[in-house]
Amino acid sequence: MRVRLKGDVICTLLLLVALCSLLYSQLEHLVPVGNKELPQQKPSVAPKALSDPRAAWRAMPAEATVPRPRVTPVIRRTEVAKKRVQTTTPPALTDSAFNFKHYLLNKDNRNFKLLVNQPRKCRRTPGGPFLLVAIKSVIEDFDRREIVRKTWGREGVVNGEQIQRVFLLGTPKNRTVLATWETLIHQESQTYRDILLWDFMDTFFNLTLKEIHFLSWAAEFCHNVKFIFKGDTDVFVNVENIVDFLERHNPSEDLFVGDIIYNARPIRVRKSKYYIPETMYGLSMYPAYAGGGGFLLSSCTMKKLSRACREVELFPIDDVFLGMCLQRINLKPILHEGFKTFGIVKPSAAPHLQTFDPCFYKDLMVVHSLKVAEIWLMWNLLHSPRLSCTQKKQVKKPFQWKRKAQTTPQASPLG
Repeated sequence: MRVRLKGDVICTLLLLVALCSLLYSQLEHLVPVGNKELPQQKPSVAPKALSDPRAAWRAMPAEATVPRPRVTPVIRRTEVAKKRVQTTTPPALTDSAFNFKHYLLNKDNRNFKLLVNQPRKCRRTPGGPFLLVAIKSVIEDFDRREIVRKTWGREGVVNGEQIQRVFLLGTPKNRTVLATWETLIHQESQTYRDILLWDFMDTFFNLTLKEIHFLSWAAEFCHNVKFIFKGDTDVFVNVENIVDFLERHNPSEDLFVGDIIYNARPIRVRKSKYYIPETMYGLSMYPAYAGGGGFLLSSCTMKKLSRACREVELFPIDDVFLGMCLQRINLKPILHEGFKTFGIVKPSAAPHLQTFDPCFYKDLMVVHSLKVAEIWLMWNLLHSPRLSCTQKKQVKKPFQWKRKAQTTPQASPLG
């Protein structure tokens, strides 16, 4: 009996020791993960590489980029899942979101130095050029500027009218990556004499600054121009059609033509590129404005808009801001179906044509969102002596773009 009792006590003690060991190991796993992790080793990345995330990623050792698999106890899965949800949920304002506080504090700063000027641009032609082509660009997009210079943005005579060209630039966002940008842009300016560079950072929300500074420059240095086309580097422009259209108008009268957007509502979704809080714009709709891919204005309208820009409070979306300036001078912009700032949609009237067919572009003014190669290709196709846009036998007349009776309101602006 004593032997049996002694054996039971020993077994009980052994079970207690095993149970305590098990509990202790489980308690270790219940400690928060942040306290259990070993201190992280700093990757051996040069300070210069840290300023560029891609360079920093390339400089990391292989073991740093591929984490080792880690076993998570079953008891921790629910807690770990909750923790992951909390860490991956984006905050109200991410790093890429627009800093409205900074914008509001600095919105009255609207006079920036002109670093590169072309004061004689509009004096080369007696009486001033018929059309000035002004293209928004950024320092890095040299290839886009080159394709514009060699295709639709060529300076010279088109249909008997003189055309001049300027590119509108701000300073680059990352000056460390483009260490030689100043030397390159000055060399480009000396070669082509078409660069206008201002001393503000070239960002999406600073396009309004580019708008007001260009209008101010045009009023001072290009007041003798007849008409202005203002657009982006990723558009294809049929300059011949534009000249033909403008020859029927008087530059001393108001004219503002483009792809006009009516009844657009401010975007209240924070994640949107065009997000505008009610505290910044309380109305339910924007005034009518032109899609930023490209639009036309007369010399008379340019001078009026230049003055209006000084009176209207700056707004971070440049297209809408210009619509506010048009509203200020009581000028209604004109919708023209030849301006396709939302791209081309194949009409049912020409089912046999492809949307990249040059015959689609033959009667248009502006088509937005084209790649460099596409601009070059379309320019050469349209100017080919072999181009024939006669339709197939079942179609009696060549297809032509016609003005719609009504337009569908756009829900959001295009930059």
